[in-house]
Amino acid sequence: MSREEVDRALERLGAEHEAVESSLFALQDHAGRRLLEGAHLTGITAHRWAQAEQAVTMLWTGFETYTRALDLAREVRGRRRWPSRDDLVELTQLLRGTLTISGGALNGGTLTGGGAGAGTGTAGGQATPVRLAEEVTLTELVERMNGWYAQALDVVAAADSVWSALPARIDMLAAELQRVRSLAHSVGVRPGEHPSGDDLERTTAELTSLRAEVVADPLAFWTPAGGSSAPGGGRPDTSRYDTAARGLEDIRREIDAVLNVRQDSEQRLMRLRDILSRADRTLAEAREARVEVLAKIAASEVPAVSGPPTALYEQLSAAAEYRRHARWHRLSPLLESLEQRAEDELDRARAQLSAVTAPLAVRAELRGRLDAYKAKVAQHGMAEDRFLMERYDVARRMLWSAPCDLRAAEDAVLRYQRAAQEVLVPRQGGGAATADRKGEP
Repeated sequence: MSREEVDRALERLGAEHEAVESSLFALQDHAGRRLLEGAHLTGITAHRWAQAEQAVTMLWTGFETYTRALDLAREVRGRRRWPSRDDLVELTQLLRGTLTISGGALNGGTLTGGGAGAGTGTAGGQATPVRLAEEVTLTELVERMNGWYAQALDVVAAADSVWSALPARIDMLAAELQRVRSLAHSVGVRPGEHPSGDDLERTTAELTSLRAEVVADPLAFWTPAGGSSAPGGGRPDTSRYDTAARGLEDIRREIDAVLNVRQDSEQRLMRLRDILSRADRTLAEAREARVEVLAKIAASEVPAVSGPPTALYEQLSAAAEYRRHARWHRLSPLLESLEQRAEDELDRARAQLSAVTAPLAVRAELRGRLDAYKAKVAQHGMAEDRFLMERYDVARRMLWSAPCDLRAAEDAVLRYQRAAQEVLVPRQGGGAATADRKGEP
């Protein structure tokens, strides 16, 4: 090597030395590394951290070797301003030649999947022997150190990211869970008595287990970035945490619903009693109307009227009992069911009243129509018309007698209506109209 090549090589190797040294000290001071060293690790993290510790040990060993070689080269170069041929030969050997390195320091190169030397491990399923020593150049040694550093940093950064993201969020969710649990107990939502109480127990157990697993095995909750990425590339896997958070939110909504029941249960019970009372009164009115219809209307199909809603009253009493004993979790679904069924019962009672009183409504409509046509006939001065009076009397006797035959009465009203219309239409040739009236049955 020429003097210029030596100086350039020393400058490059010195810069690489500073970079490796900075990385080593940054790794030593990394919060994730300190946490890993003090934690009781299990699973994937324990396995990968053991490998990472070997990589760190090899990194320091390689760095010390690299430092000694670089210091020796700098010492030779510093002997004189213009190095002799012997100096250049020695510097060429130091900078481009190989170093004999303990095989134990380099065998871990296979941990990163890189590295040039053979190492302890498996190759195609077969164990490979450990080399006692290996010859490497300074450039190859830098590549090895970069690989070991990337391997260690990947484990440290991933574990630190998981520990920074998940435990704090789990603790916050656990605090919220305790608040929801207190509310749940205040309204009687307890395990074995309400599904939400059982869900609370399961969520509590899941959060406790999740936190312990995250602390002991953070890398089990790490999703590496796809493709080639820098060490520590990826993101924490929060799927189990997210599922627990959604479950707790569902429980909280259920507890809020029960709390709302506690606040307005009295008004809702009063409203239910009022609806059922109105349904009872309507049914009673329908029963009375049915008796009246059967007495006053002949040849009419009158439907039967059902009895009071006894089952609903029993459930209403149970709801009042739940409220008295603060069993809000049982009261909530019962009130929702009762409110719908009570409205249905009132609608059914009204429908029965309408069905029962339909014949009376028909009779009232016929009476009104008959009187309306009589008043119209009187306005035209035909009130004393004997033919119309006979038709009117026949229809009136049918409508105001009991029992009333609605079909016959309707026919009588129609006959009177047609006769009245003939009278009210301006006559042309009055004799013809009179003849038509006399010929009508």
